[in-house]
Amino acid sequence: MTGGAGFVGSSLVDQLLESGIEVHVVDNFSTGQKRFLEQKPVNVHDVDLLSSGAPLEEIFAGANCVYHLAANADVRSGWDHPFHDLEQNVKVTIRVADACVKAGVADLVFSSTGSVYGEAHLIPTPELAEFPVQTSLYGASKTAAEGFLAAFTERGNLKVTVMRFVSVLGPRYTHGHVLDFVTQLTDHPLFLDVLGNGWQRKSYMHIDDCVRALVSLRGSQPFEVFNLGTSEFCTVRESIGWIAAELGLSPEIRFGVEDRGWIGDNPFIFLDVTKAEIHGWVTNRSIQSSVVDTVRWINANGWVMDLASCRK
Repeated sequence: MTGGAGFVGSSLVDQLLESGIEVHVVDNFSTGQKRFLEQKPVNVHDVDLLSSGAPLEEIFAGANCVYHLAANADVRSGWDHPFHDLEQNVKVTIRVADACVKAGVADLVFSSTGSVYGEAHLIPTPELAEFPVQTSLYGASKTAAEGFLAAFTERGNLKVTVMRFVSVLGPRYTHGHVLDFVTQLTDHPLFLDVLGNGWQRKSYMHIDDCVRALVSLRGSQPFEVFNLGTSEFCTVRESIGWIAAELGLSPEIRFGVEDRGWIGDNPFIFLDVTKAEIHGWVTNRSIQSSVVDTVRWINANGWVMDLASCRK
């Protein structure tokens, strides 16, 4: 599993270990947390996937499946480092796919994103929706990575399952709006600065639901895509209300005037998850419960707010 020390990756590691599966984690810990893997019977390989000397073929040898979760997921700062998404999300994916083929790995599961749909014209957005013009470097890089993976399956010896996520929430969450808001309100409880006008509509998914999908969903085709998300959405304003209520605060909310927080921020993400449901997967957690669960975990793990502050 690449990126196995991250939020989603380490949670998936736990589930696989509970099922008695031997797990090897490949991570350079640039954003992944070693504490998420402590005291677990997992084989850890501290490897930079961008390095041409990374021994991926050797690490993957004998594996039944490779989960490729490593990526740059910082959409907002992508414009400050235009080549970062290309390197971390496209070049690395090609290296992982090539190593899978050379090592004889039959199945590759790839974590993609609902951002590949750009600002979709069809809402809820199904897997077969036509791709519009890309609106973020992150979305463009994931779209390109999917294209390369589809081409790799044409060789006939690698099956790829693509999971297009909405944003994921829950314990071990280390990046995103809930952390930003909780950190702000911890620093200054009387006011909260929000990027955009707060009417952006988002669909979020709990990590437990995400992990169940990663473990259970597989298609019948060499290249198969599944949308993952909830059958509901909320506004940023609603999310703020849940966060403030959990913290016991009534801050002044200082909104921006734009309909989005930054360039590439999609003001309405809502995926059609019918296909995943037909395959037996459904979400168990509401968006509100996911937000509240995330706030409680952040409060119990103050180090993550220090981490967020250091990244600014």
